[in-house]
Amino acid sequence: MAYPLHRATLAAFVAAALAAPAWADSTSSASSAASQSVGSISGSIEHSSNSSSGDRNVAEGEYRIIEVAEVAGQPGTQRLTLQAVQPAGAAGADEFFLYVPQPVVEQGKLAPGGLVMARHKPYGLEFAHAKTLKGFFMALKDEWYRELQTRPVSL
Repeated sequence: MAYPLHRATLAAFVAAALAAPAWADSTSSASSAASQSVGSISGSIEHSSNSSSGDRNVAEGEYRIIEVAEVAGQPGTQRLTLQAVQPAGAAGADEFFLYVPQPVVEQGKLAPGGLVMARHKPYGLEFAHAKTLKGFFMALKDEWYRELQTRPVSL
């Protein structure tokens, strides 16, 4: 029984941590900050046709932003093309797409040439600026993401 409590506690912690910047900005609400900074892995990550893998696994490490583009049919969503930064002489470059809300791109000043860090967490993947390690997006495992969804309660 402790496992669901642990999951709920972590979900509350993640939501509170993501809402913290909103408290400092009087024009934002905690719910909008959290919804703009969190997504599910299945809805946020897609491997490109150049990738050797068809799954949504992403290696931990540094990635260069190759392109930032609007997503047709999804207003307010931007697609970041990320390519692994490889050591000199390394073969192959892992590449994938990260789908994020437009405000994340604007607030994070994400642009081609920028470097981001992907870090594995027990609840998913954290994406942060490579220099500052300041997180800008969480791609939660689908089961964790479902726990954060609001549901109407009937009494």
